[in-house]
Amino acid sequence: MPEHRSEALGELLDERDHLINLAFRMLGSRNDAEDVVQQTYVRWFQLSDVDRAAIERPRAWLTTVASRICLNILDSARVRRERYVGEWLPEPLPSMTTDAASASAPAVDPLDRITLDDSVSMALLVVLESLTPAERVAFVLHEVFGVPFAEIAEIVGRSPEATRQLASSARRHIRDLRSRPTDASEHARLVTAFRLACESGDLDTLVGILDPEATSVSDGGGKVRAALRPVVGADNVARFILGILQKATDITVEEHEVNGEPGLVVGRGGDVVGIVALGTDAGRIRDVWIVMNPDKLEAWNR
Repeated sequence: MPEHRSEALGELLDERDHLINLAFRMLGSRNDAEDVVQQTYVRWFQLSDVDRAAIERPRAWLTTVASRICLNILDSARVRRERYVGEWLPEPLPSMTTDAASASAPAVDPLDRITLDDSVSMALLVVLESLTPAERVAFVLHEVFGVPFAEIAEIVGRSPEATRQLASSARRHIRDLRSRPTDASEHARLVTAFRLACESGDLDTLVGILDPEATSVSDGGGKVRAALRPVVGADNVARFILGILQKATDITVEEHEVNGEPGLVVGRGGDVVGIVALGTDAGRIRDVWIVMNPDKLEAWNR
């Protein structure tokens, strides 16, 4: 292969980082994001040499194609979620530090390409699930990746002004539903307090650090036992969680970053069997998200 073509191919494949980050924020699923990126590159290599040479900005082309694939997946997600057993939660991701990643993990693992920042926090990903597909695509592309509305308009099939309105609507929706961001140290304090209360079985303390209207959502995907509906109210949530822990045997609960924020890892026999992410607001825990579907824990069990 000529050197210039080899360099061009290398630069093209370097866009995988960007595409994985984009697709995960749109879909909340690592496996779906990987599939989107694969399909995007397949479409690129299906172009003729002449057509590829005519593309002035390969990144923009790849972004457009990946976004359209994501939009199609989001359009069909509602039907898929209707068949999903129980509540569906976005996939929790570990920070790829030495204590979280296996030394034998492949260096090209797509997980390593997902930048963990506020745009992949469980709190935001959960709220993004409530947006329409077009709103979510417009929000992620513009607010997270800075794509101009004129380019987004071509992806969602709307005018630039209508696309601007989509992003504006998404921002309002997120502002209304998402709790106010908590200081990182305060969030970490609440995670530790939650863990200690769970370990001691102290119902009163656990109720005290939960917001009166706290909600717990569990995702077992029909593969492990989990609450099929949200549990609402501080007392109900506390009793539900302590009840689970009382029935469980040989488990460990450790603090670890989950989607870039302090969270909890539940282990048994050396395997991760659950991830707990917490949404905090005004010094209390407002949301408890529990992911137990083993398909969503693969990144934690390498």
